[in-house]
Amino acid sequence: MAMEEVKLKPKAITRNVILTGFTSFFTDVSSEMIYPLLQAFMAMIMAFQKALLGPIIGIIEGIAESTASLLKVFSGYYSDKIQKRKLVTISGYGLSAMAKLLLLIGSLGWGFVFLARFFDRVGKGIRTAPRDALISESTSTKTMGKAFGFQRGMDFAGATLGALIAFFLVQMFLDPLTGNLKDVSSFYTIFLVSIIPAFIGVGFLFFLKEKKQALPKLIKKEKPKPNLNFFTYDRKLKVFFVSQAVFTLGNSSNMFLMLRSMDLGFSLSLVILMYLVFNLASTVFSPIFGSLSDRIGRKRVLIIGYLLYGVVYALFGFIHRELAFLLWIFWPAYGIYYGLTEGTEKAFVAEIAPKESKGTALGFYHTIVGICLLPASAIAGLLFALSPSAPFLFGGGMAGISVLLLLFFL
Repeated sequence: MAMEEVKLKPKAITRNVILTGFTSFFTDVSSEMIYPLLQAFMAMIMAFQKALLGPIIGIIEGIAESTASLLKVFSGYYSDKIQKRKLVTISGYGLSAMAKLLLLIGSLGWGFVFLARFFDRVGKGIRTAPRDALISESTSTKTMGKAFGFQRGMDFAGATLGALIAFFLVQMFLDPLTGNLKDVSSFYTIFLVSIIPAFIGVGFLFFLKEKKQALPKLIKKEKPKPNLNFFTYDRKLKVFFVSQAVFTLGNSSNMFLMLRSMDLGFSLSLVILMYLVFNLASTVFSPIFGSLSDRIGRKRVLIIGYLLYGVVYALFGFIHRELAFLLWIFWPAYGIYYGLTEGTEKAFVAEIAPKESKGTALGFYHTIVGICLLPASAIAGLLFALSPSAPFLFGGGMAGISVLLLLFFL
C-alpha cells in the first residue's frame, strides 16, 4: 500500500518544468546583461541629439512593453485554439534571441535599438502565456504553486547572474574619464556575449514533451473553443483580475526604487548590489512560497505577499537619510514579496481557468498586469517629481485596497 501511495504522489518539478526553468534562466542571463547598458549605449550613439534621449527612450519602452502586453492574451488564445504550446513558446523565445542581433548595427541609428527592443518584447508577448499553460499542464494542481515558484526562481537566478556578468564586463571596458564604456565596439562585445545564453535557452525547449489536452471527448464539430470573453469567466478569476489591476497601478518600475535609494545617499554601485540582493532573495524564496501555496492555499499566500509589499513600499517613502542603512533590509524584503506572489499568481489563474482556455486566461493575467504598468510608471513619475516619497506611499495604499478586494470579494 505504501508503495502505491509513493507512486501516486504528484511530482511538482517535472521534466517540462525543469526545461522551461533552464530556458528562463539563460534568457534572463542574456537580457540582464543588456538591459542596464541600453541607456548608456543610446547616449553614445545620440551624442548630438542628447535633448531627445529621454523622450526617445520613453517611446521605445512604451511601445515595446504595450505591444508585448496586448500579444500575451492573443498568443494564449492561439495556443488554446490549436491545442499546442511548444511551437508557440519556441517561436517567442527564438524571436527574442534573434532580436538581440539588431543591437550590433545600433550605431547606424536609434531606430535599430527600437527594433531590437520591439521584437524582443514581441517575442516575450508570444511566449509567456503558452509557456505558463505548458507548465500548468505538466504538473498536478496540488503542486502547481511549487512548479511556478521554481520557474520564477530560475528567472531571478538568471537575472542575478546576468547583472553580475554585465558588472564585471563593464569594468573591463570602462573609461575612467567619462564613466562610460570606451567606445561603441565595447558595447558590441558585450552584446555578442549576451546572445550566447539566449540561444542556449532556446535549445532546451526542443526537448519538451507536450501532453495532449485532456478535454472531454466530443464530436469534432462540437470541439470546445477557447474563450476570449473576459466577462464569462469564473467570478473568482474576475475578482482576482480586478485586484491585480488595482495593485499594479501602485506597482511602478523598479527604477523608482533605485532612484529613491540614490536619493537617500547611496552610490550607483551600492544600489546595484542592493538590486542583486533583491534578485537573490526572489530566487531563494520563489520555490519555497510557491510550494507553501500548494499547502495552505493561494489566497493566503497572496494576501501575505501584498501586505508585505504595502509595508515595504510605504517604508521606502517614510525613511529618512539617517536610517537609510535599513534599505539593506527593505530590498531583500521586497524580493521576498516577489517570492510570495509571482509564481502563486500564475498557479491561481491556471487552477481556476477552464481547461480549454487556460492559455487565454493566463494571457489575460499578463496583459492586465502589463497594460496597468504603463500608467503606474507615469503616475509614479509625476508623484516622484512632487516628492521622492510620494510614489511609494501611493503604492502602499493601492496594495492595501487590493488586499481588501481579495479578503471580502474572493
